[in-house]
Amino acid sequence: MSRPATRVLALLELLQSRGFVSGRELAQQLDIDGRTLRRYIGALEELGIPITTERGRYGGYGLVAGFKLPPLMFSNDEALALALGLLSARALGLADAVPATAGALAKIERLLPDDERRQLLMLERSVALDLPQFRPRRNDDLLRRIAGAAQAQRRVQVRYVADRGETTERMVDPYALVFRKGHWYVTGHCHLRKGLRSFRLDRMAAAQVLSARFRRPASFDPVRHLRLSIATLPRAIQVRVHLQATVEAAASELGESLGVLEPVATGVRLHARTDSLDYFARQLARLPFPFSIDEPQALRRALTRHARRLLAVGSDDPPALLPRSSERTRP
Repeated sequence: MSRPATRVLALLELLQSRGFVSGRELAQQLDIDGRTLRRYIGALEELGIPITTERGRYGGYGLVAGFKLPPLMFSNDEALALALGLLSARALGLADAVPATAGALAKIERLLPDDERRQLLMLERSVALDLPQFRPRRNDDLLRRIAGAAQAQRRVQVRYVADRGETTERMVDPYALVFRKGHWYVTGHCHLRKGLRSFRLDRMAAAQVLSARFRRPASFDPVRHLRLSIATLPRAIQVRVHLQATVEAAASELGESLGVLEPVATGVRLHARTDSLDYFARQLARLPFPFSIDEPQALRRALTRHARRLLAVGSDDPPALLPRSSERTRP
């Protein structure tokens, strides 16, 4: 198959899977210019595929609503790969929120030849995935609605309830959905705060998809943004720690959610905020490289308490269990 024909088919796949896509993003995905993209769009239209075109700053292309191509055929390996993905979704608990997961898996099992079906059943019985469980909410279609808005790059109006109970109405451009430690997060541009924000999906009391469109930044990394958002939450106590390590080593041990890592001449400076110095002390105590506390002084005392508890447990005559600290809240 010629390279232009391959790209035309790739264009069709993008339009089928993504809904509405900007012309700029399509050209970048296919590595072509705008003129070539328009020629490929014309080729699809000549084949009888109905395509809608929107002009303007946020213009792009999409398939006419309701248009469906005949079912695609998958190779045995492709069907097995899809089945494994569905098994992972079930392990996450997503099958409760998206019931079609079970139906899709059953169809794939029926279509697989005997050898591949036996292989899939063997994997189901012998492979265990220790993954954080998704906690489904009553309004399960909210996940699908926000995901659809993100794919179509449409703005949403949400009623958001913060962890302290404050309710706000916001206009949000949902760039992406991120699953982290049992929760879905929406990352994108918040028009109320005029900047990038992350929102817990289960704290959205309502969401309405609007007609207004947006353009997602090509370089946006939703996972990294979410980690940074969590690391910079406005918590009660400011912390600065000097780590005698590289940024890579520090990130490997601490992750990107505990704080912001700043490279300095003598190592790395960790900037963070926390509601619990005892919890923060425990995170520092497990580091395999040297570190020193810049602030606050109370963090040194928390480290001392933690060290004494460990020494007591490791002594020849360990005392009775020590009372737990009153500081129990994680940062």
